[in-house]
Amino acid sequence: MTIMTAATVSAEEREAILGAVRDFAETELAPHAAERDEKHLFPRETLRRAGELGLGGIYVGEEFGGTGLGRVDTVAIFEELAQGDPAVAAYISIHNMVAWMIDTYGTEEQRGRWLPSLTAMEAFGGYCLTEPGAGSDAANIATSAVRDADEYVLTGVKQFISGAGEAGVYVVMARTGEPGAKGVSAFLVPGDAEGLGFGTLEKKMGWHAQPTRQVIFDGVRVPASAMLGEEGRGFAIAMSALNGGRLNIAACSLGGAQWALDRAVQYVHERVAFGEPLAEKQSILFTIADMRTDLQAARLMVRDGAQAVDEQAPDATMRCAMAKRFATDAGFDVANRALQLHGGYGYLQDYGVEKVVRDLRVHQILEGTNEIMRLIVGREMLRAAGSDSLERGVGNPLRSAS
Repeated sequence: MTIMTAATVSAEEREAILGAVRDFAETELAPHAAERDEKHLFPRETLRRAGELGLGGIYVGEEFGGTGLGRVDTVAIFEELAQGDPAVAAYISIHNMVAWMIDTYGTEEQRGRWLPSLTAMEAFGGYCLTEPGAGSDAANIATSAVRDADEYVLTGVKQFISGAGEAGVYVVMARTGEPGAKGVSAFLVPGDAEGLGFGTLEKKMGWHAQPTRQVIFDGVRVPASAMLGEEGRGFAIAMSALNGGRLNIAACSLGGAQWALDRAVQYVHERVAFGEPLAEKQSILFTIADMRTDLQAARLMVRDGAQAVDEQAPDATMRCAMAKRFATDAGFDVANRALQLHGGYGYLQDYGVEKVVRDLRVHQILEGTNEIMRLIVGREMLRAAGSDSLERGVGNPLRSAS
């Protein structure tokens, strides 16, 4: 079954879409999650089947093979995928973010060249923003792109890049001008470009089903036509993509945590301690209730952020930041408590819960750390309060004197 293409879908269509995604997660992801984690296997063929289903360009327009869904439907899809395997679901999120950036900011030639293979997941996408010396302070990236006639020459190193060495195209943020955000531009670099290299595979706590490496640009030449968007707009492009990326990762946290909660509920029904099932213990009931409540609260916040993006609300960035912070914290906490409810068995790989705990931990760091999410929300609140004060004449001597 191929997911239908529609910007808005009916309740029946939405259920059909989620049902198809659920089937994919249950048959293609969940049965192989433990093996991929243990052996660090990147599921290329499975991802290509995801592309056949329509998961390679979920919110890319239909012209070049995208599914064209809104963000509210998108987050529901990623929650379903993550119940099968959070690590693979998270990579599909990153891939979709790359495809969306090309669809949104690319020229007709760029879109025609890259989107058909990306939406089909015949080629994979990589997102290159973070550097060894520029993580949260992304505006201070050092990778340079120097103009040379009709080309740009890229030199520098990107850090923590998912899909590095596997991607067919990388969206790369590089400095073309002055220090700070206004001097950053975005480029599309083919995966086989001369001078493009990769570091050794990072040894990670989780996310073993997707490769993470440095991406090294040693005088990589790309034509001037490879610039994505306008010169000096790269940082703005990168930040605009992160609203959706944060929502997707938040949804992946929900899916992984929901899977862990479901296993915990099953376990406490089966496990007998001190002569009765754990499910009969009031403390266990309270814990399960809190886990379910926290997940539902997080789910509503993620949907709210998605609705803000769909509606292009002026406070969308803040609402996405709140959703990402709350949902990734709640998701990790719920998964961790699910492990605790399993006792010693939760620490064993056979039960799968410890894998979800490891996979969800990084969600509190990537797409902007949760500390940065707090900065975004706090600054927006203070900015809005200051503007409101000026409107009411508070602290404005000219208006106060009138």
